[in-house]
Amino acid sequence: MEDIEFYLADADDMMDKAVTHTAHELVKIRAGKANPSMLEGIMVEYYGTPTPLNQTATVSAPDARTLMIKPWEKSIISDIERAIINSDLGLNPQNDGEQVIINIPMLTEERRIELMKQVKHECELGRISLRTVRKDVNDHLKQLQKEGVSEDDVRRAEDRVQEITDNHSKKIDELLEKKESEIMTV
Repeated sequence: MEDIEFYLADADDMMDKAVTHTAHELVKIRAGKANPSMLEGIMVEYYGTPTPLNQTATVSAPDARTLMIKPWEKSIISDIERAIINSDLGLNPQNDGEQVIINIPMLTEERRIELMKQVKHECELGRISLRTVRKDVNDHLKQLQKEGVSEDDVRRAEDRVQEITDNHSKKIDELLEKKESEIMTV
């Protein structure tokens, strides 16, 4: 019975991580408003080493349409610009000698639809992760049954794994709804 509880706790933990990862990926998808987290994942050449942007500069959003990047060293302004241009974000940075300014354009209807496809894809990847964890845990439970755990205990544990999966799937659905309303709100 201890083994079953271990696998159930492990399933819950792994599914929490899948939901957290999905939420983190959704934050990176632009919803029409300037958000410093949009630039997460951008790497800047800093003294010959790829370094995360947030470790070379301060990123802020003074208003809903502007991102300001204030580098800690003025010498890397052009490197920051280049990294943003080379990213797949489609942003056009400008610098004033002190900082990099990015004006976030309004989303077109076509772009909103494209972003929704991306959001749905990320949520589906999250659900796939949940199903993978469920399958792995159920496989371990079946192995425990072969090792002598009663069939009833395994059946109850499988039902609990399904409950855990359903709860985490609902969390991903909530993330999808929230992001969809962000993107579709003009």
